[in-house]
Amino acid sequence: MKKLFLPLTAFVLLTSTMSSCDSVNHLSNIPGLNGGITQNEAQQGIQQVLLNGILDGVLNLNKKDGFFGNAAYKLLLPEDAQKVVGTLKSIGLGSVVDQAVLQINRSAEDAVGLAKPIFTNAVKQMTVTDALQLVKGGNNSITNYFKSKTTDQLIAAFKPVIASSLNKTDATKYYGDIVKTYNSIPLTKNKINPDLTDYVAKNASNALFDQIAKEEVNIRQNPVARTTDILKKVFGQQSK
Repeated sequence: MKKLFLPLTAFVLLTSTMSSCDSVNHLSNIPGLNGGITQNEAQQGIQQVLLNGILDGVLNLNKKDGFFGNAAYKLLLPEDAQKVVGTLKSIGLGSVVDQAVLQINRSAEDAVGLAKPIFTNAVKQMTVTDALQLVKGGNNSITNYFKSKTTDQLIAAFKPVIASSLNKTDATKYYGDIVKTYNSIPLTKNKINPDLTDYVAKNASNALFDQIAKEEVNIRQNPVARTTDILKKVFGQQSK
């Protein structure tokens, strides 16, 4: 986190010690940093780091096969439903399972696009105190910060899109009917949730944060990933 913490530290120090009339002063006054970076540039650099990582993570998943074609994130039917899955396959209805799996992944791919404005707003709402806490944090502290701030919003935003997408195919409805029948068996102890919406929403959110964590590391450590002039200026000086 060192490469990321230095500009964050600079931002915290600047916003804590400078008055508004001093906002054009350079970071050359901060021990351990090279000069040539203004407070405004430091703040913009931090915001761009966060937004770049977040939006890249979203884009990697918000496309056809972003989930279904990615072995790391492909969603299968819930673990507790494997008995039902086995039953369907044993009676020649494996295609129903396959269609259900495809559709839950398509629904996740559709839903994660709604994360963009939620994350963007969270970045804009970040305070100096928040930045200081991130400086003191450990690995993936930024990703974890946004996870704590946005998870509930993401899941709430995802659910309607996922529910609508799941209703596009009879396979997921048929799956739900089978699960309900299974649950109605008197000796069934462990009931299965027939609604896949919550399951898909939570897993889509988890995959999104995993992608963001990877992009966060990439921007910190890889100079090529610093795609704007401000990022190059802020982070380039920390690499010297």
